[in-house]
Amino acid sequence: MRVAVLAPIAWRTPPADYGPWEQVASLLTEGLVSAGVEVTLFATGDSRTTAALDWVAPRGYEVDRALDGRVWEALHVSHALGRAADFDLVHNHLDWLPLAFAEHWPVPLLTTIHGFSGPGILPAYQRAGGPYVSISDADRSPQLSYVATVHHGVDPDQLPFSATGGDDLVCLGRIHPDKGTAEAIDIAQRAGRRLVICGIVHDHSYFREHVLPRVDDERVVYLGSVGPRERAEVLGRSAALLHPVAFDEPFGLAVVESMMCGTPVVAFDRGAMPEVVDEGVTGYVVADTDEAVAAVARAAALDRAVCHDVAAKRFSAQRMVHDYLEVYERVLSAASS
Repeated sequence: MRVAVLAPIAWRTPPADYGPWEQVASLLTEGLVSAGVEVTLFATGDSRTTAALDWVAPRGYEVDRALDGRVWEALHVSHALGRAADFDLVHNHLDWLPLAFAEHWPVPLLTTIHGFSGPGILPAYQRAGGPYVSISDADRSPQLSYVATVHHGVDPDQLPFSATGGDDLVCLGRIHPDKGTAEAIDIAQRAGRRLVICGIVHDHSYFREHVLPRVDDERVVYLGSVGPRERAEVLGRSAALLHPVAFDEPFGLAVVESMMCGTPVVAFDRGAMPEVVDEGVTGYVVADTDEAVAAVARAAALDRAVCHDVAAKRFSAQRMVHDYLEVYERVLSAASS
């Protein structure tokens, strides 16, 4: 089987720190190569992979702002389309743009929908018709049909289990009202615990007005955007991850990464959170800030080894690769019938 993985190009694959879609594309690519699949990764030129790498953009347009993302994404898709006949299947992780040319792909174009940026992009999905994979049942649009739901996987080797944890709470993710960074500060303070914040600043005015004034480097610490190794260390030495999201989270990689380290989660009941968190085992899903404050001590008392074991069973990269290989076989079988 010859597979082309079409990754996003906002960041390199895998990302140096932030880039969840690129991270998933990387783990899938490396897992497919290990499974004996012939893979070409279409990504940025500075990407790192054991697959064959093909690229147009030298680096991510979020890193080099001289690169216009609209232009380079179009060039990226055009280049992959030009080579598509070399493969049995193209696996798209780049949202809607490749679907605008759906009738021109000479082989099946499988698209993983990592989350909808808005209802305005639905016409591209409806017109192309699929096949589509959702990353959670909660993120499915009733206006589309899907071949499968495949939960994201993470690499257990990059997220070592920590049996002891610590007393601090952690909030990991882009700093934006959607992610509830300010709410996490409220929860930690009311729970009487220090909060460690990690993530890129996505909304600078929100950060300046609602987060930075409360960072005192004692009870509230901001570490910036942390890379994989430091992220695992921070998660592993925490008592619980706070995830008070204010939008319907399509999946929540940070949640799974935390659980893989043995650190339970307290998350708001939005989007895929009830689907990802095993209630009373890997954490608690709560309705609001008051419930979150009450859940902190209960989450910190959960068995960290059980939390890790459940996460490893449900959300390993190996399981994700296995699920996608089954999807590939179904898509190719349908295309040949």
